[in-house]
Amino acid sequence: MAPSLFRTIAIACSTISLAAAISPGFPYGSEKVRGVNLGGWLVLEPWITPSLFDNTGNSAIVDEYTFCQMQDRATAQSVLEAHWATWITESDFEQIAAAGLNHVRLPIGYWAFDVGPGEPYISGQLPYLQQAVTWAGNYGLKVIVDLHGAPGSQNGFDNSGQRMDFPTWHSNSTNVARTDAIIKTIADMFKDDSSVVPIVAPLNEPAGFDGSDVLSVVKQYWRDSYGSIRYPYSSSQQSNIIVLIHDAFQPLSYWNGFLTTSDNNTQGVAMDTHIYQMFTDAGNAMSDDEHIQSACGQKSTLSGFDLWLIVGEWTPAMTDCATYLNGRGIGSRYDGSYSGSSAVGSCTGLTGSASSFSSSYKTFLRKSWEAQAITFESAGTGWIQWTWKAENADEWTYQAGLSYGWIPQNPTSYKYPNICD
Repeated sequence: MAPSLFRTIAIACSTISLAAAISPGFPYGSEKVRGVNLGGWLVLEPWITPSLFDNTGNSAIVDEYTFCQMQDRATAQSVLEAHWATWITESDFEQIAAAGLNHVRLPIGYWAFDVGPGEPYISGQLPYLQQAVTWAGNYGLKVIVDLHGAPGSQNGFDNSGQRMDFPTWHSNSTNVARTDAIIKTIADMFKDDSSVVPIVAPLNEPAGFDGSDVLSVVKQYWRDSYGSIRYPYSSSQQSNIIVLIHDAFQPLSYWNGFLTTSDNNTQGVAMDTHIYQMFTDAGNAMSDDEHIQSACGQKSTLSGFDLWLIVGEWTPAMTDCATYLNGRGIGSRYDGSYSGSSAVGSCTGLTGSASSFSSSYKTFLRKSWEAQAITFESAGTGWIQWTWKAENADEWTYQAGLSYGWIPQNPTSYKYPNICD
């Protein structure tokens, strides 16, 4: 959307009376968000489903882009269709609701909506997105539709669809324009279904760490997405869908005042921040107690932010031991197999099947889970754990945590309620 159109919408928004304030399908701010991500379903991630990648027999296949590009197309399509039909089913939604959760965040790539010339992606995900919304509605769950990958990649991560050293989303205006159009499509799909889809997240994890050029594009994109999502009918008729923007790896203070009521009287915006402790050498080298202290210490960082604040990704896991977590063919900092890292220890017993986890490790996972859940609820609007299930990384998954006891059957039933005191 052109900046001039945003200004028109902002002016229209400023004239709306308080009686026209947004009425989303969930009482954000008064009831806590407790949810889980449906990772690895409609956007492939090698560490979540390593078998899909290993079965290709081609080590150059490292993301969904190369999965579609570097093998027989009919084979790729058959594997994807079988995966979409089986990885997440209605039973998963039933289990998620039974676990006392109220939200699912559902990542989807731009290629579900738009495959451009020369792009190898295979589409066909949209019926599953629509089915997911139906299932969520049946079980009283709310869906956050999350655009997880943009043309040119917004961060170079494999979970954007295309792993690359120099992502090009922000530097190509056509890429941004295509993404704007997709957000308009998503907003139009769900504008009358905010009781089940109360939030649209216009882009996951844009690479703000790459500098001011990226951030200037991201900020304008957030404003344009606000116009598309909040005003899908016309510049004077708002929807009840909330816009969930990401912090772009900047401190929350960077975003103070952005898209708040003091910024053109905008309404219905929330901030998404992702908190992990295992993607640095220093994080992997921390002791169990230091990990808990770090989790509890997030309270001062998160408290008092001027938008609804959701920790949209986090995990009780505290090492990068999961196979392919750093990318297919890339090792772990924890065990020293990551290039340039120094080993902390062995990954044996810290990843894979929970049947191999010691009781002391499962106790630590429980403490880690509770310290974070307590902190994110007390300091913000709530949390959404990454992720619901994985083939061989139980320390990350809500499903395994429920089965093996480091996640409570009721997410407010704490064993260690004073862990952060």
